[in-house]
Amino acid sequence: MEIPMLRTWVIFYLISFVVLLFALFLSSQGIMLWVSLFLVIILIGVNLFTLYIEINRRKNRINKLKSISKVDDPEYHLDQKKLW
Repeated sequence: MEIPMLRTWVIFYLISFVVLLFALFLSSQGIMLWVSLFLVIILIGVNLFTLYIEINRRKNRINKLKSISKVDDPEYHLDQKKLW
């Protein structure tokens, strides 16, 4: 993984951690339990969605690299004897 991509993930998970701490604070107060539960569900959904997108992006990148590096067969086969 490239360094700029890694920095983006670190920031993303730090923001996720702050949201989880805020949800924990709301639930520990005993009020707004539904808000903290909603925040946790939203956070899990966003994390799963981003992981799904990253898996698809990586799979597409690997397929693209394979298609670029593949040696294509020529459309017609040259008879080497006829060339000389």
